[in-house]
Amino acid sequence: MTAPVLVCGSMAFDTIAVFDGRFKEHILPDRIQSLSVSFLVPSMRKEFGGCAGNIAYNLKLLGGQPVPVATVGEDAADYLARFTAMGIDTSRLRVMPDTFTAQCYITTDLDDNQIAAFHPGAMELSAQNDLTGAQASWAIVAPDAKAGMFAHAQRLHAAGIPFIFDLGQAMPLFDGADLDRMLGLAQVLTVNDYEAGVVEQRTGRSMAQIASQLQAVVVTRGAAGATLLAGGTETQVPPVRPTDIVDPTGCGDAHRAGLLYGLTQGWNWIDCCRLANLMGAIKIASRGPQNHAPTRADIDARLRQAYGIGLPA
Repeated sequence: MTAPVLVCGSMAFDTIAVFDGRFKEHILPDRIQSLSVSFLVPSMRKEFGGCAGNIAYNLKLLGGQPVPVATVGEDAADYLARFTAMGIDTSRLRVMPDTFTAQCYITTDLDDNQIAAFHPGAMELSAQNDLTGAQASWAIVAPDAKAGMFAHAQRLHAAGIPFIFDLGQAMPLFDGADLDRMLGLAQVLTVNDYEAGVVEQRTGRSMAQIASQLQAVVVTRGAAGATLLAGGTETQVPPVRPTDIVDPTGCGDAHRAGLLYGLTQGWNWIDCCRLANLMGAIKIASRGPQNHAPTRADIDARLRQAYGIGLPA
C-alpha cells in the first residue's frame, strides 16, 4: 500500500478540432484588423485534462494513491465519474456552483498551427479549496490559478507536507519575487529546460544555486532525458526511447507522476527520475493526455528493460 499524494492543480476539458486546410490560406494579413473567419472542422474530440487530472491519472496507473485537489464546475460529472471508476479519491475535488470546469478550445490546421481559447472557469476559485487537515506523504503544486497555487503551498508548508513546485504553464504568472517566495516553501522544483532558463533569469540564481536550498531540482530535456541536481551533484538521467512519437501533450504531467511515485516508495532521486522518464516516454506514444493505459506489469517490464530496476511488488 502506497501513501496518499495530494495533487494540487487544474482539472480541465480540452476540445480539439482539426481544420482540414491551412489557416494561412484564409487569413489575409492586410485585413487582420477586421478579422472574421469560420473554419469547418469535420474532426473533433474532447479530452480529459488539466495538470492535476493528468498527474493523478498517471500516478494511479503506477499503483499510487493520488488525491487530486482542484476546483471544477457543474459540468464535471463525467470527469468525477471517470476518476471514481478508476478508484481515485475525489474527496478533495470541489464543485463550484454556477461555473464551468476550466476548458481549452483548440483548432489545429494541417500545418499543426493552433488557434486556442482558454476559459479558466472554476479554476480561478482554486484558493477556496482548503486542503487543511489532509494527510499525505508528498504533494505537488502544479499549474493552476496563481492565488490557488500560493494558497496550497502555504497550507502544505504549514502542515509539514513536502511538495514539488511544478511551474509549467503558470510560468507567465510568476515574477522573480513570486518564484523566490514559492521556492522558500517547496522542497523540490521541476521545470523543463526552457522554464529553467526563465527561472534563472527572473531570480538571478542558477539552477545549482536554487538546488542547494532544496532537496532537488529536476530539469526535463525532452528526448535528452533529464538533469537532476541534488546533494550538490548534477546527474544526467538518460531517456527512454518511446515506441512512437505521437503527441507531447501531458508528457510533463506523466513525468511528475513518476517522480511522486518513486518518492512515496523511498527511492533515491536517480531512480525516481528514471521512472519519470519512462512515464513520459509511454505518454508521448499516445494522443491526448489520458488515453494511454499500460498495465502496471507493462510499466514494470519496460522499467526493467530500460534501467534494470522494477516496481515494488
